[in-house]
Amino acid sequence: MAIALIIGRDQLDQKRFDYFLQNIPQQLHQLQPNLDIRIYPEIGDCNDINFVIAWRAPLGIFQKFPKLQCIASLGAGVDHLLSDPHLPKSIPIVRIVDPAMRMEITQYVIATTLFFIKRFDVWADNQKQKYWNKSPPFNLLDKKVGIMGLGFLGNQAAETLHSLGIKVIGWSQSPKKIPGICCYHGSDQLKHFLAETTVLVCLLPLTPDTQNILNADLFSQLPQGAYLINLARGGHLVETDLLNALDSGKLSGVYLDVFNQEPLPSNHPFWTHPKIKITPHVAAVTNLSSALPQILDNYHRMLQGQNLLNLVNLQKGY
Repeated sequence: MAIALIIGRDQLDQKRFDYFLQNIPQQLHQLQPNLDIRIYPEIGDCNDINFVIAWRAPLGIFQKFPKLQCIASLGAGVDHLLSDPHLPKSIPIVRIVDPAMRMEITQYVIATTLFFIKRFDVWADNQKQKYWNKSPPFNLLDKKVGIMGLGFLGNQAAETLHSLGIKVIGWSQSPKKIPGICCYHGSDQLKHFLAETTVLVCLLPLTPDTQNILNADLFSQLPQGAYLINLARGGHLVETDLLNALDSGKLSGVYLDVFNQEPLPSNHPFWTHPKIKITPHVAAVTNLSSALPQILDNYHRMLQGQNLLNLVNLQKGY
């Protein structure tokens, strides 16, 4: 039996992810030299494939493998798999749960939060205008950072911000407990969470329930002049609602690492909007040295009939 590596829905995608296509087979063979690894589209006999490593695979591709037993997402997110209407519901999906990736996310949250808290956006604009204005820094003594999503990634981000003396609150779909942090949950408590949040950080998984959650209604419930940081998924954000909130002054600024269309088109208004800061989906990139041993472990568990690690709950979407 063989492992199929399927990365990219088209040639442009494959070019973007060429690093992974080149390095994954090499590093897997270093871990286990006798592996039969086949790189899409040079799959050979589809009956040979019982395990797939995937990222943004072509829609409907998994139906071609009659002996498929497991799909491994190359990242923490699985929306790229669950969005496939032809995905076989009987095939288990596993994902990456990586402490290294979690630390990268936490560092990004800290950096971007402090960017707004310490008003680096204001100082940068003042420098361009050669304007010396020693106005007081943004004061968070009575303000709070709100983390949406308190799972593996959001939990540590919240705890680390709290350890820096920043007031943090959290919100998630289900109840969570984090020492020293007030945690809200469910749709009924979302409005209370938003009313207290000056810097909103989105770390939610993308599911049907969270699709387009960052919209005009949500922005209207934030304090005037709040900030937004989205490093979850572009599908969380209604882009026109964000632009309206920024132009009206409801939001003071936003940091975006993820987008509905990636790469972001060169004519997209986000590129030139003065209140929007952009990074090209780099908040946390899959670390092959830690991710591939996890994937290989699950491959052997599958072969031996053992319980898989980091199994995705298809009902919840993560």
